[in-house]
Order: sequence, then C-alpha cells, then structure tokens
Amino acid sequence: MTADLSSVTTGAARDALATGTAQDALATAADSAPSVVQTIDWLAIAPPTLTALAALLVLVADLFLPGHRKKLLGYGTLTALAAALALLVPLRAGDRSTFCVTTGTQACSYTADHFTLVIQALVLGGAFLTALLSLDGTRKLPAGEYWFLLLASAAGAALLPASRDLATLVVALEVASLPAFALVGIKRGDRRSSEAALKFFLSSVVATAVMLLGVCFVYATTGTLHLTEIAARLDDVPPVLDTLAKTGVALTLVGFAFKTAAAPFHFWVPDTYVGAPLPIAAYLSVVGKTVGFSGLILVTLVAFPSYADVWGPAVAVLAALTMTVGNVAALRQRADRARSAVRLLAWSSVAQAGYLLVPIAAAAYSGDERIGSTVAYALMYAVVNLGAFAVAALVARTEPGNRIADYRGLYANRPLAALALGFFLLCLAGLPPGVIGLFAKVTVFSAAVDAGLGWLAVVMAVNVVIALYYYLQWTAILFRSPETAKTATGTPASGPQRRFRAPAPLTTAIVLTTAVGILLSGAPQLVLRFAAVNLF
Repeated sequence: MTADLSSVTTGAARDALATGTAQDALATAADSAPSVVQTIDWLAIAPPTLTALAALLVLVADLFLPGHRKKLLGYGTLTALAAALALLVPLRAGDRSTFCVTTGTQACSYTADHFTLVIQALVLGGAFLTALLSLDGTRKLPAGEYWFLLLASAAGAALLPASRDLATLVVALEVASLPAFALVGIKRGDRRSSEAALKFFLSSVVATAVMLLGVCFVYATTGTLHLTEIAARLDDVPPVLDTLAKTGVALTLVGFAFKTAAAPFHFWVPDTYVGAPLPIAAYLSVVGKTVGFSGLILVTLVAFPSYADVWGPAVAVLAALTMTVGNVAALRQRADRARSAVRLLAWSSVAQAGYLLVPIAAAAYSGDERIGSTVAYALMYAVVNLGAFAVAALVARTEPGNRIADYRGLYANRPLAALALGFFLLCLAGLPPGVIGLFAKVTVFSAAVDAGLGWLAVVMAVNVVIALYYYLQWTAILFRSPETAKTATGTPASGPQRRFRAPAPLTTAIVLTTAVGILLSGAPQLVLRFAAVNLF
C-alpha cells in the first residue's frame, strides 16, 4: 500500500504516511496538488461586466417605464458607461490576469494590461459620447432596445482587448458586432436603414465564417487556443503542417480586416454609415474600428509573430490599398449630393484605417511589438471623428439631407460649431492648429521609415496630400457667405441660417471633443507617449 501511495502522492504526502495514517497522506496530497479551481479577479473584469449588467437592467427597466419617462434609460446608460470608465482607474498598474490555466502553463484568457486599459478607455469613452449624441436624436426609435443594444455592443468591445485566447476573442468580436447590425437597421420603416443593416450583416457573417475556418486551422496545427501558447508552438511547426498553419494565419486575418474596413473588405462602409442613425455611424467609425484593430494587433503580434513573413507583407499592402481607395473615393463626393457629408466621413474613415494599419505592418519587419503608434493615432482619430459626427448631428436637425453644401455659411450663424468642425477636419488632415493630427501622422510615418518600408511611407505621404484637398474644401465651405448658398434644387439653403436651441447633450458632446482635441494639441505627449513603450 505504501508503494502504491508513493507513486501518486507528493513528498509531503509520503512524509505524512510515514508518521500518520493513509487518510492523512491522501489529504496532504490533495492539498499540495495544483488546483483547477481558481478565484476570479472581479476587479479586473469589472468594466465589461458592469456594462453587460447595465444592458440587462436597461432592457428589464424598459418593461416598466411609461413612454414619457423612457429618457431615463439614456441617462442610466450614460451613468453605467461613466462608472465603467471609472473602474479603469484602480487597474492602471496593468498587471492583472484571470481565468488562467493552473496546470502545466500560466496562460490566461483575460489580461488587464496597459494595452487592454487604453483600448477599453477608448471604446467606453466612444460609447459614452455616442450615448450623448443619442439622447435627443433617437426619439422615434424604440428606447429600450436601442440602449440595450448599445450597451451590449460596448460590453463586447471592452472585452475584446483583454481576450488572450482565440475562443474569447471570437466571442467578444461577435458580441460587439451582432448588436451593431440591429442598431444599423433599428429605424423602422426606413428602407435605406434595412438595406444597410442587411449588407452589413451578410458581409460580416461571411468574414466571420472565413475567420473561424482560419482559427480551426490554427488550432489543428498547435492544439491550443491561448495566444501565447500558439506563439510558442508556431515556432516549431512540423513541415507537414506548415502550409496549414500559414493558411490559418491568413484566413484569421480576414475577419479582422473586415472589421477595420480595410480594402477590399470596405464596401459595406458608405451605405452602412448613411443608412444607420447618425450616432451609430459615429459609433461604428470609432468603436467598431477600434475593435477590429485590437483583434488584429492581438492575433498578429501576440499569437502569430513567427509568421510575420506571411501577415507582414499582407498588412502593408492592405494599408496602402485602404488609404488610397478611401481618399480617392472621398475626392469624388459631390457637395450637393444627399448625405454627402456622412459619405465623406465614411470614406475618410476608410482612409484613416489605412494609416492605422501602417505601424502593424512595420512591426512585422522591425520585430518590435511597440505598436503604440497605432494606439496613439486611434486615440486622436476617435476624439476628432466623434466631434465631426457631433457637429454633423447638429446640422442634421435642420438639414436632414446632410449635404456638404448645407454647411456653407455655418460660421455666420453658429460660429462655435463651425470653428469646432474646422478644427476637427484640420486634425484629420494633419494641419495646424490640429497639432495632434500632425504629430500622430508623423509618428505613423516614422514607424514605416524605421521598419524599412520606404515605399509605404511614400504612399502614405501621397495620400496625406490627396486628403488635404477634401478636408480643406469642406473647411472653406464653413466660412463662405451664406447668402450665396444653394441647395441641390437651386433654392437658397436654409440650414446655416435657421436658428434653434441646440440640445444640451449634443452641445456637451461637441464641447467635450473640442476640449480634448485642444488639450491633446497643446500637450501631444499625453497620447504620443504610447508610441515609445511596449503596452503588452
């Protein structure tokens, strides 16, 4: 009996057996063995968990609130998102993980590192500003469903940057995406909205299916789903499985390329932005894009560094193609076309996605995981793009057509809104006084040069010059004389001349984004410092 027990117990158990009973030995062995039961770090998972619980509470509360009090759901959403943002403060050390494997390896499924916290702050802040834009702009929409879907999508978006295994990553991506499909088509009876939601849904489903096939190939090659374990096992793939591994890596990137609106997976963007409620278009342009880039960074730099020779050139080509397609299409937008302002912002977001891809491609060639340039640029883009959509929402209250021509003479009637929009457009163009936009572009440009991607740096420089034309053209329209403004039918435009009291939430959104943009332009190191550190 002693020999049998010694074969399955630890040294401590054998000592207990020598001095006590067999039962004591077995108890000691159980205590000293690694446990598969672990304590959940509730603080680490608090931001996405709180957001998800708030979504359920909003949905239930909608059943009991009378129609005239539905606005309380919006304020509850704002409170929940602000609380989720506040919960990031005690996590600022960036050293917490949970849902870890306790036997044989230390791989974890959820990690709250600095990369996670920065991206969570971006997506939760973007969702907060979207909620501000929505308070007075969605009165004709079903309130309970709208706020529930927005919070549910934000919860998935906050979970994704913390995901460290492919299963959690895919689930988070779909939790962020599925509510977004419904939000795009939530305008009942609007054919344009329904068509946009259907196009968005079908193209996303195809991309997800391709990505899942790639995940299956990667799992078949490595036998694990944890990103760090995948990276270790891909270092030594048997030659017979090398083709399967490369195919899995390539297919996995397709789903995230779709989410980032990278060409040629960008075709859904213009129609979706135009058909969706304006706050949701703003949400997709910032939070939806951030979700895609977070996932792309995780799978390329954390899971697939061994196959940088596969995804590096692919991402570089995607970056060049995306920025070129976006800027050329933005140039073709006519000022008198219905919803041309939203379409221009949509194509601009495609072009900006190309810039965001550059540091990821550069990381493949430099072997450096410091992709802070993408994070810094994403923070700048999020602030100014949400601000531009906020001003567009203000103009849309009197000019539902939202043509670029409708902004002519805006300065004469709403000088502060015109100055804010002009500032946002100059930031996107990378011109002073939008200093943060200029510095962010220089940081991205430097990443390409330092990695030896001279050709990509040249393509980016050419595209920046192309983008100057339509950004400056729109900026100039804001300050032209309103008396000569014409609509598409040739009658005097009425948008900039019609006065109305702007809703407080909409005004707050414009003020917040303008203040943060000015702050970042005055102290760009607040964002650009991320470009010099390793966030993982």
